[in-house]
Amino acid sequence: MSHPVTIVMIEDDPGHAKLIEKNIRRANINNEIVHFTDGSSAVDHLMSDAVRANGPLLVLLDLNLPDMQGTDILARIKSSEHLKRAPVIVLTTTDDKVEIQRCYDLGCNVYITKPVDYEGFAQAIRQLGLFLSVIQVPEAE
Repeated sequence: MSHPVTIVMIEDDPGHAKLIEKNIRRANINNEIVHFTDGSSAVDHLMSDAVRANGPLLVLLDLNLPDMQGTDILARIKSSEHLKRAPVIVLTTTDDKVEIQRCYDLGCNVYITKPVDYEGFAQAIRQLGLFLSVIQVPEAE
């Protein structure tokens, strides 16, 4: 049975979260967005049985969270048997080349530096829409 992709947004800045969601909706992506403002709550949610039962995810991840580093969350996602195939898009203010490479080494799919120019962000969101329309994530066994 196929489930729609749920977008999990982990972003502590309410202004950035609103802008991200606004641009996702503007790109006609109507998938459910579950928003977390801290890493601990997000990790608890991602590792829950409910997530395992409800199908594929896409994670939008800020690196600078109040309680933990986004790279730690990324590492947890990619080391989880259930979540390792979930695409992760890092949306963060950090533009350090070492940190960017670390995120790719840990398994992020796309790294976008905030603030993004609208056209660049719109293009990334259009690609996200195309991605969500064709994604086929294997069901957990």
